[in-house]
Amino acid sequence: MRYELYYWPEIQGRGEYVRLALEEAGAGYVDVARGSRGISTMMRMMEARGGTPPFAPPFLKAGKQVISQTANILLHLGARHGLAPKTEAGRLWVHQLQLTITDFVAEIHDTHHPLGPSLYYEDQRVPAKRRTAEFWTERVPKYLGYFEQLLDNNGGGCVSGRKLTYVDLSLFQIIEGLRYAFPKRMKAFEREIPRLVGLRDRVAARPNIKAYLGSDRRIPFNEQGIFRRYKELDA
Repeated sequence: MRYELYYWPEIQGRGEYVRLALEEAGAGYVDVARGSRGISTMMRMMEARGGTPPFAPPFLKAGKQVISQTANILLHLGARHGLAPKTEAGRLWVHQLQLTITDFVAEIHDTHHPLGPSLYYEDQRVPAKRRTAEFWTERVPKYLGYFEQLLDNNGGGCVSGRKLTYVDLSLFQIIEGLRYAFPKRMKAFEREIPRLVGLRDRVAARPNIKAYLGSDRRIPFNEQGIFRRYKELDA
């Protein structure tokens, strides 16, 4: 099957978690919105009056099925491409972990947009600085400490055991994104999460992921996506 991925063409964003899974699986896919008429096609699908239109990207077209929401897409791909456990209990466990990552991603976004996405960053610099300080004092240790403990419980290989799942790919993206957005803070914090850093390195070295990271399919981090670098927030 050749998948069609629909997401904004200029940013990694939430679509990147899906891209990483597709790339690791070696699955054929088209990043539709990066084509000449991709945005208009994506908007028409969201504005459809009948059927089950997606609310927002990312969404994935798999045959006649259209699947929306990052964690939901990964639940689908994981079962079909060996990126999730075979048992129902195992699949629900990694889905649960992905939903936890989804919560964390929302909190990462709110460091630079604590008053809402309709305002420019420049309109909320002071609350962003307060939110970021609390984020690094309270939230980063809570979330990353949780996943670090899971790796410790499993001997440091992968989060759910010895076999890689889409959750491990998503944690790779979290570490990469935090390194981009908060290089100073992250450098100091990484000594607290050696197992997550090791997981990041192992994922980056996987043949399909390594090839993807070196290709033009990997959109560079920038100040339009979830992970944004503002020097005053990385003090």
